[in-house]
Amino acid sequence: MIRWVAALMLAATPVLAEVPEPVEYRGEPYRAPVPDTLAGAEVIGAERAIELQADGVAFIDVLPRTRKPDNLPEDVVWREPPHDTIPGAIWLWDTGYQELSQAEQARLRNGLEQATDGDQAAAVVIFCRADCWMSWNAAKRAVSMGYSRVIWFPGGTDDWQAAMMGPELVRARPVAP
Repeated sequence: MIRWVAALMLAATPVLAEVPEPVEYRGEPYRAPVPDTLAGAEVIGAERAIELQADGVAFIDVLPRTRKPDNLPEDVVWREPPHDTIPGAIWLWDTGYQELSQAEQARLRNGLEQATDGDQAAAVVIFCRADCWMSWNAAKRAVSMGYSRVIWFPGGTDDWQAAMMGPELVRARPVAP
């Protein structure tokens, strides 16, 4: 009887499938479970992110900007929703998509150079939100650009807030286009 109940309980326990690391950049849906790995990068949790932020390591937020709806009536005033980020982070919006425009590629390249003072061996933490492929894509791009100390924080601002050990999030200002 006990063996049968134990077997029944095991069958009812959901099995979380591991997400394989893709070879290429990931597209839609961007909000979905992410892998535990990123070749060429270190993967960290919130506690380590808080330590690195306190040590002055550069942080890059790649959450996309919310665009003005195309069908918004002309007499309606558009106000972009605010975005909060980790203190000191550079917001390189729209740089985590599967495919980037030339402007987005330049924003990522220039932002990485700014964050690291042009030192490709300097540590840089790349994040977005939990279960967001944007940060995985951007971190993979940073690795492919020759940055050797890319640190991917897959939990991003969600895990930062949940940890409640670090400074509160602050209002983000996007870098110039």
